[in-house]
Amino acid sequence: MANSSIVMKFGGTSVGDAKAIERVTAIVRGRLAQRPVVVVSAMARVTDQLLQMARAAGSGDRKNALTLARELRERHYNTAGELLGTALFTQFHGDLGTEFEELEELLRGIAAVGELTPRTTDHVASFGEVLSSKLVTAALSAHGIEASLVDARDCIVTDETFTRAAPLFEDTNAKLGELVRPLLEQKLVPVMGGFIASTRAGITTTIGRGGSDFSAAIVGAGLGAEKIEIWTDVDGMMTTDPNICADARRIKVISFDEAAELAYFGAKVLHPATVLPAIQKNIPVYILNSRNPSCEGTRIAARAPHCNNFFKAIAAKKRITIVDVAAPRMLLAHGFLKSIFEAFDRHRIPVDVVSTSEVSVSLTVDSNESIPALAADLAKLADVKYEGRKAIVCLVGENLREIPGIAAHVFGELSDVKIRMISQGASEINLTFVIDEDQVPTVVQRLHGAFFDDPDPEIFA
Repeated sequence: MANSSIVMKFGGTSVGDAKAIERVTAIVRGRLAQRPVVVVSAMARVTDQLLQMARAAGSGDRKNALTLARELRERHYNTAGELLGTALFTQFHGDLGTEFEELEELLRGIAAVGELTPRTTDHVASFGEVLSSKLVTAALSAHGIEASLVDARDCIVTDETFTRAAPLFEDTNAKLGELVRPLLEQKLVPVMGGFIASTRAGITTTIGRGGSDFSAAIVGAGLGAEKIEIWTDVDGMMTTDPNICADARRIKVISFDEAAELAYFGAKVLHPATVLPAIQKNIPVYILNSRNPSCEGTRIAARAPHCNNFFKAIAAKKRITIVDVAAPRMLLAHGFLKSIFEAFDRHRIPVDVVSTSEVSVSLTVDSNESIPALAADLAKLADVKYEGRKAIVCLVGENLREIPGIAAHVFGELSDVKIRMISQGASEINLTFVIDEDQVPTVVQRLHGAFFDDPDPEIFA
């Protein structure tokens, strides 16, 4: 394909201030030959601030909402001033001013009605990406790169589930072909905000937190891009949390399934749902560091090459509660499991790990305030105990089922540790168990020492 392109997504910390945006400019310049489409998040912490002012306005606190909006205006003006130089800034100042006037008007309206709806929440939240995409476009142009601003809300079409809308791919792909492809053909660099979209009727929606990665994958899949680059502030995915294990290594290449599993169990680099549109089109995703652009990062591919180590990574997820449901009366009678899961469903509590025996079921959930209510509900069915301050440790690797003795190997390293639950089987790529939260550093360090002492150089840096 002569006309293939790449998608480069820059997260909030990568566009967090003028210096960060200058780094972005340099990185994009180095990729011009590959016809980049740039997708940006709001500047670091801006979405949180927008949601905070929306809530303030919703509770009738107009003064606080407008003060927060003015602080945000100040930050964007200062960043633009540093980036652009006087002449360009004067031009751009008015453009930013218009956006902030609209934001303040919206906040006054919310405060007057005294109610914040999901639809209005999305409208307020969208300003972060609108502002950062304008800022980055202006910065690229100021550095002599021919950039063209594209409003993501004109391209990404979703259903009407505000705050976590689902994309309508056919409509979206048609719009991308209509609005973005011609810019690439004119050798321009399209710049758009991630996370924001709109309904068929043109009402602003957002595709949920972590949504900018998702936007990048949607755009990449829609344009049939050669690859998608997710620029963050880390060197890629690591074999474990470097804060726990100083000798954690960068993973050069990992499969989509493994990456999603790790993300689910707490590796913060990537939101798992976000890569799905790319997986389906077999487009590789790279995780790269905007502070260290020469590092080759982590490549996520549909299938990863064979690895000589059993595992690719170890993730730990803290703040877990175990719920034990024992039903001696019922001996797991027909429908017992169904009624347990229905209770979890009613309280909207997702379950991570499950293990069952003849008369009891143990499940883990993220610790939160709705657990006592759930336990009271479950107590109508059976005896219930729950216990917090637990952690899930998850070891991820390909084809673990095929390796004889793998569990003995893992638990042999932990013969003096109290293990509460073990799960292996649902997927071929993980072995998961539950321990006391305070044991996490010891357990992760021991396992990392045992399984990564001789790392496969094809897979690990």
